[in-house]
Amino acid sequence: MADLDNKDQAEMDPADMEDVEEVEEEETGEDNSKARQLTMQMMQNPQILAALQERLDGLVGSPSGYMESLPKVVKRRVNALKNLQVKCAHIEAKFYEEVHELERKYAALYQPLFDKRSDIVRAAYEPTDEECEWKPDEEEELTEEMKEKAKVEEEKKDEEKEDPKGIPEFWLTVFKNVDLLSEMLQEHDEPILKHLQDIKVKFSDAGQPMSFTLEFHFEPNDFFTNTVLTKTYKMRSEPDESDPFSFDGPEIMGCTGCTIDWVKGKNVTLKTIKKKQKHKGRGTVRTVTKTVPNDSFFNFFSPPEVPESGELDEDSEAVLAADFEIGHFIRERIVPRAVLYFTGEAIEDDDDDYDEEGEEADDEEGEEEADEENDPDYEPKKMPILQRSANSSDGSATSFRIPYTVTASIKHSYLPPYNVLYFSW
Repeated sequence: MADLDNKDQAEMDPADMEDVEEVEEEETGEDNSKARQLTMQMMQNPQILAALQERLDGLVGSPSGYMESLPKVVKRRVNALKNLQVKCAHIEAKFYEEVHELERKYAALYQPLFDKRSDIVRAAYEPTDEECEWKPDEEEELTEEMKEKAKVEEEKKDEEKEDPKGIPEFWLTVFKNVDLLSEMLQEHDEPILKHLQDIKVKFSDAGQPMSFTLEFHFEPNDFFTNTVLTKTYKMRSEPDESDPFSFDGPEIMGCTGCTIDWVKGKNVTLKTIKKKQKHKGRGTVRTVTKTVPNDSFFNFFSPPEVPESGELDEDSEAVLAADFEIGHFIRERIVPRAVLYFTGEAIEDDDDDYDEEGEEADDEEGEEEADEENDPDYEPKKMPILQRSANSSDGSATSFRIPYTVTASIKHSYLPPYNVLYFSW
């Protein structure tokens, strides 16, 4: 029969062969159209989608079967390697504890310089001519004539202006120059932050649990009676017993703010609204005054309280996550390099780091997609920035994993230009 078919095909006219091919293509196209239509109908069925999602959830993270196929004696040796890995995690935790001690030690060496910075900003100290000498890069190629002309113009402007004390609005300008902080500022916060004279970082004493405190020092003002507002972040550097392999450096476990003693009528974290209420029976209308929370930077000192269950609603989760991010950024970047954020130079550096990290992220994403295509059981990497983890070492509220890349100044944590940020519950 096959020979007859081959013979008939050999005797067919080439034009007839083209007709046959066209018909086959039409039939194939029609079949594909039906398949697409059937797929669309299935995807619109909630029950099918739910079943598919359940199946996919079961696949992600599931072992590919290789470990199960190993001989028992090999599995036994793999378990020995895992025990070694746990010991490595504990050594790594000790390493980070010593890094914290080293950071605390050098913070004491930096502090006299930061104190002098504060004295200059608040006009408690006038720097000498020698201390004020600075040669900006753009002046290197200027001629002497141009330099003299610029100097005369600058002196003329100084004569026209009042003699300012210190560096007015230094910290407010820093905040407004940094997107992460400026997004927190409201117009009614600015008059208060003009009185901010210094921000200090205090580390926990040797032998005490890891923590750091941000101190915001204010001059006397008409808004509150506090001279210092504080925010403390508690940290931990030890592997989770239930999941030791997830350890990747110190974690921020929680934070506590302080009570602001507001002058009556000056509390910018609250606002008064008026509502009209109509009586159902009589139809009369009355005006009710109500005090409600108001957007303000100073809400930073009143973080969400975590219930004993450790469960937070989504809004509180987002607020606390942003809180940890901001606190660590102030500690790692703002306080050590405040003048560069005041001038804007540090912002340019951060933008460059953003570009570099963006390229790296694109490369990693491409690699991840390739892995997914090659292995249906592939478990995707955790995404940087606010990634939840199923485990919590002590069952309490929140923790914030901060992988360090240790450099001379212990930089590169979880914010640009830092590495990654994970959020675990």
